[in-house]
Amino acid sequence: MPRTPASPDLIDSRYAAWRLLATLGLVALGNSGMYVVSVVLPAVQAEFGVGRADASLPYTVMMLALGLGGLITGRLADRHGITPVLWVGAAAVTAGFVWAGMSGSIWTFALAHGLLLGLLGSSSTFAPLLADTALWWNKRRGIAVAICASGNYLAGAIWPPVVQLGIETLGWRHTYVLMGLVCGSGMLLLSLAMRQRPPLVVADAARTAANGGDDKPFGLRPAQAQLALCVAGLSCCVAMSMPQVHIVAYCTDLGFGAAQGAQMLSLMLACGIVSRLVSGLVCDRIGGLRTLLLGSVLQGLALLLFLPFDGLVSLYVVSAMFGLFQGGIVPSYAIIVREYFKPQEAGARVGAVIMATLVGMALGGWMSGFVFDVTGSYQAAFVNGIAWNLLNLCIVLWLVWRAKRARLNSGVLAS
Repeated sequence: MPRTPASPDLIDSRYAAWRLLATLGLVALGNSGMYVVSVVLPAVQAEFGVGRADASLPYTVMMLALGLGGLITGRLADRHGITPVLWVGAAAVTAGFVWAGMSGSIWTFALAHGLLLGLLGSSSTFAPLLADTALWWNKRRGIAVAICASGNYLAGAIWPPVVQLGIETLGWRHTYVLMGLVCGSGMLLLSLAMRQRPPLVVADAARTAANGGDDKPFGLRPAQAQLALCVAGLSCCVAMSMPQVHIVAYCTDLGFGAAQGAQMLSLMLACGIVSRLVSGLVCDRIGGLRTLLLGSVLQGLALLLFLPFDGLVSLYVVSAMFGLFQGGIVPSYAIIVREYFKPQEAGARVGAVIMATLVGMALGGWMSGFVFDVTGSYQAAFVNGIAWNLLNLCIVLWLVWRAKRARLNSGVLAS
């Protein structure tokens, strides 16, 4: 396996495009667990006899472990290449699904999701692949990263209805075992296309000057800018997790059934794919920060629409709108890091921001279940999500203002 970087001629090349296609498949397979657990939530809650908050615990543990694992697997990929990391991830995904399918309590079920599916499995196919993709593209970096990130929503579009069918015909335990075999073997095969190391990346002097220098992203110290992005990522994903984690349970409580909820989740995430691709094109034109601002505004609007509309047809429509509005948010953070920070720090900084977004998803999934248990209604949980979205919007607006002021100050100094 080569340890030297590829030729710079391969940047934006046909090889990079084929590699991106393999990356899309890896993300779709490796991130299946975060959507499957939402579909089995009602069945797991009923079998283990626990509350809605405890039934949400496996998702929370997995997302926390996924965030931490992204830091670990990202550093390992920088040192040893992405392929051995993907091999470990494939084995962990297989073992994690099988162990969860054979678990005897909610605690072992959660442990399987945390240690194997999250920390070692899904983490190998999220933050490391986002950072890797950014190193293979210059001219079309926004759309390339968006395609890579779309694999996450492709998993959400494909797996929920498949798993729901498996639950109805085979039971959730046998379905989990089959998921492990299919996803793990698929990851192993696709990893063979990822053996080439990425080319060295040289900083773009024009971008550096436009942003007031790599040492002052947004006119802030790098640590301050990183913290602001992490808090923004956490808050937007607390809001984002409410419909994604609880839409199946919400539909069940409304009397529409789990199958309709799984279809809404699939529709939401299929629309998220469209959103991510469009956002990638927009990002190449207006930059990651303004794209993030647009996504934050639209996600807040979609969350508001869940409050007055709870009919079957209206929920399908609002779920589709939510997917269309919020899909481009997370990839924007990876682009922002590449635009405002030193290129040689991209892997670690992307991993840190993605970890914050996953912590937000984990916290939001549990928090929504807790609010439901306390109030007996999901209305308060939606309001909680809207409040977190407002926090994200305020931070992004502040960063836009800081970036504009830094550019003006740079122009004054240059003149």
